[in-house]
Amino acid sequence: MPFHWPDPAFNIVLVEPDIPQNTGNIARLCAATGTTLNLVEPLGFQLTDKHMKRAGLDYWDAVTVNKFPNLGRFTDHFSNHQKIYFSTSGSKNYTEAKYQPGDCLIFGSESKGLPLELLEAHPEDVYNIPMQLDAVRSLNLANSASIVLYEALRQTNITA
Repeated sequence: MPFHWPDPAFNIVLVEPDIPQNTGNIARLCAATGTTLNLVEPLGFQLTDKHMKRAGLDYWDAVTVNKFPNLGRFTDHFSNHQKIYFSTSGSKNYTEAKYQPGDCLIFGSESKGLPLELLEAHPEDVYNIPMQLDAVRSLNLANSASIVLYEALRQTNITA
C-alpha cells in the first residue's frame, strides 16, 4: 500500500553543492518521497553530469527540480516558508526542529557547508546531526539529507 506524503511537499535545498553523485542520490531520495529539490548556484558540476544522472538512475522524471542563481533569489521565492538550516556548528539536535509540510531543509556544500553569514543571521534555526566531530568532519551530504527528511516525514505522520 502506498504512503500518503505531506502536501505540500518538503523542500530539500542544496546551497552550492560540489559532488554530482550526492546531488543525484538526493534527487532519488526526493523522487521516493515526493520532495522538491532546490539547487542554489553556483553548482560544482553541470546538471547533465553523467555521475549525477547515474546516481539518480531512472528517477529524474519523478523529481521537481528548481534552480536558483543565488541565495537571495531562493529566499525571495520561498519567503513564506519555514527555513531550517543544518550545520555541524548547529547548537540544537535535528530532532528538536518542529517540521511542517512545505518547510525548506537547507544544506550547504560538501566542501564549505553553509555560509557563516547565513548561519549567524538565523542562529535559532540552525540544527545539527549528532556525530563524533573528533572522528569525522561531517556526514555525507546525501546521508544527512536522508536522516533529516525522514525525521520530518515521521513528525508529520506519514501513513500507509
